[in-house]
Amino acid sequence: MASRTAIARTSLLGGKRVGTLQDLPKLSLVPRCSKFMATEVEGSGVTSTPPSVRVLPPEPPAEIPFAIRKPPTVLATIYRFPTLEPLRFQSFPTTFLHLPTRRDILHRAITYEGDAARSGNASTKWRGEVRGSGRKIRPQKGTGRARLGDKKSPMLRGGGVAHGPKPRDFSTDLPKKMYNLAWRTAFSYRYRRGQLVVVEDALEIQTNDPGLANSIIKKNGWGNENSRSLFIANEERPNFMSAMEGLGSEGLVRTRGEVDVKDLLEMGRIVIEREALEWFQKERS
Repeated sequence: MASRTAIARTSLLGGKRVGTLQDLPKLSLVPRCSKFMATEVEGSGVTSTPPSVRVLPPEPPAEIPFAIRKPPTVLATIYRFPTLEPLRFQSFPTTFLHLPTRRDILHRAITYEGDAARSGNASTKWRGEVRGSGRKIRPQKGTGRARLGDKKSPMLRGGGVAHGPKPRDFSTDLPKKMYNLAWRTAFSYRYRRGQLVVVEDALEIQTNDPGLANSIIKKNGWGNENSRSLFIANEERPNFMSAMEGLGSEGLVRTRGEVDVKDLLEMGRIVIEREALEWFQKERS
């Protein structure tokens, strides 16, 4: 063991054999290889790389999730009311104004609105709720006629009603996402057919004059001869609404909160304020 140590010391000190005490200061001057980094030993020209260190390739850039990508858009012309002078274009997402027509979705939405509009107040009285005596009208046997109880019997005039209607709730359920899809489908149907007119100004006239309102409708081709028009305002427009009360055959005026899906499909076209259309886009998206 001692001979091996002496040979190692001799090789490190250039072949010279020295004593043990003289080896220690000279051994500290000999360059060594570190465990954690690549170092070059003097005179060898060889670089030593520890096996634990690996060079990894650069990571590819992260993909942008589809959820934050902007959907494609379509352009809608914004007009001035009542002259219909084109002002500019405004973009709307295709998920609002360019959806395919789904008749099944529209049918379910209209049925849902119709069921919710039913009052369900019909009510009749059963024989126990009719006022009157409970005495038997005639004997059970001996008269040759049919058996009969009291005068409140459903077989008699003025008696109760058998299995008659009672107040009930006719409303049905529809998922909110499906109902919002029906709104967007209805607007898309009008837009694709060129029957959606978006105006920048308020749907209002200077005075409560039915003749003025009728002349605006006739000039723009919105009257009964070209199918009636639905005017949707962002808020109450007293002059125009009052003037249109006697012109129901030409069109109807509604605020944004009074409109249903059925109203969007019932008439020939929709004339809507820009702010009202943006409100529908926000609420039904």
